[in-house]
Order: sequence, then C-alpha cells, then structure tokens
Amino acid sequence: MDVLTEYRRILVDGAAVQVEWADGMDEGALHLPPVEPSKIIAVHLNHRSRVEEFMTKLPPAPTYFHKPTSSLNAHGGAVVRPLGCKYLNYEGEVAIVIGRICQGITPDEAGDYIAGYTIGNDFGLHDFRDTDAGSMLRVKGSDTLCPLGPGLVTGWDFRGKSIRTLVNGVVVQDGNTAEMEWDMHYLVADIARTITLYPGDVLLSGTPANSRPVQPGDVVEVSVEGLGTLRNHIVSGNVAIPGFGAQPTESAEVVSTALGGDWEFRGRA
Repeated sequence: MDVLTEYRRILVDGAAVQVEWADGMDEGALHLPPVEPSKIIAVHLNHRSRVEEFMTKLPPAPTYFHKPTSSLNAHGGAVVRPLGCKYLNYEGEVAIVIGRICQGITPDEAGDYIAGYTIGNDFGLHDFRDTDAGSMLRVKGSDTLCPLGPGLVTGWDFRGKSIRTLVNGVVVQDGNTAEMEWDMHYLVADIARTITLYPGDVLLSGTPANSRPVQPGDVVEVSVEGLGTLRNHIVSGNVAIPGFGAQPTESAEVVSTALGGDWEFRGRA
C-alpha cells in the first residue's frame, strides 16, 4: 500500500512555511499555492467524457496551452470574474508536479521525475475566446484562474482515481483518471521531449465533461480521491480598462464553448 504524505505551504506570522500536513491541523490556515512553478502547462483534451461532450475526436497526440505563473491561486482563494464577463467556467483536474530537471525521457522513466500531485482548477474566462486565437492567453491565463492545492501529495498512484467538482455543494463534474487517453507519465515525457521541466513545474492533465459557468458568490470545490479538496469562491472584479484592446464578447463560439457545445472543434474531427 502506498504511503501518502501531504505538504502544504501556509502563511505563519506573515512568512511562507511548508509543513507536513496531518489530520486535525487548522484547515482555516491561510494557504499558498503548494509549489512555485517556473511554468504551468495544460493539456487541451484528455478525458473521454469531455471528448464525447464536444462531439469530436482526439488528435493523434496531446496538444497544450500555457497558463502564466501570475494566474496562480491557492486553496481558499478568491477567483475573479471581471465586470462585463459572464462565462467563467470551472475545470477540475489533477495537477502533476515535477521533482527534478526533466528532459528527453520516456514515459516509463517519467515517474522518477514527478515529485507528487495536487489538485488544479483550470478556470477559463470564455468571454475572451474570440481573442488570442490558439494561445487562449486571456481565457486561461488571467489573474487568479489557476488555483492549486490544498497540498502536494507524494506516494499517490494516479490510476483509477475519482475526480469530482461541486458548485455550492452540488456535484457538477464526476469523472475518473481511468478515462484519460494519455496518463500522467505520458504527458510529462511528451512535454519534456522539447521543453525542459524544472522542479516545481506543473502540468494540468485535463478535465472531465460538464465544465460550465459560475457566478460571483458561488463556492467551487474539486475533490480528487487521495488528494483532498481544493475550495475556492467566485467574486466580481473590476472591469478591464475600456477603450482599447479586445473586449469581452458573447459570440456563438463563446456561448457554445462555455455551455458545452462543439464549436471549438468543428471541422477538426
């Protein structure tokens, strides 16, 4: 039987401290992201239920996007939906954390380069989906849109584990790592073919079906078997400075993608 150890980063008297977490410790502690990555990389599609929802087919190999480190958030943190936006979607998933410099390895070797796992919520601000084509920089990279936590768990076997997202206590996503086309070791090795991964780097491994918009005031929880529960709440933020740059839209692509339609993948099957 695997021995699981959880490490959390919390603030103690204003200082960031890493502690080995145990049952009964103060869940109300002010949490920080459990790791400090140099980069955050996320896979587009991986769970079969999500593929079926979009009525598409998986590509021959995974495709990815990047979330800047300025999007990092933590367990208990507020996720900001800017004024004028309507389509802020949750995406509960497992986050892989790299443990040592990793480049040019095979999937069979990848486990030796993984420090452990945490929970991620790959929030997307789909109101900006008509901009930054391909990169999804504003959609997935805006401030607060990458909560991780509550802790980094070592010794965890990713196989056959449940992933659930709840909004205000109601289950809205219910998946399992068994439905992933590409497992954690494959994803790490695939990225490391051409991109060197450093200790603390994070790979988000994909979300099950039923990503949908949430509203200010909602509480979103992602629970992964063996990793615990990541909890965040949605707040309303300031409007992006108007008068220049791309503005939020409510196009057919925006609405279709936010509500689970097939717009994003039309013509790619």
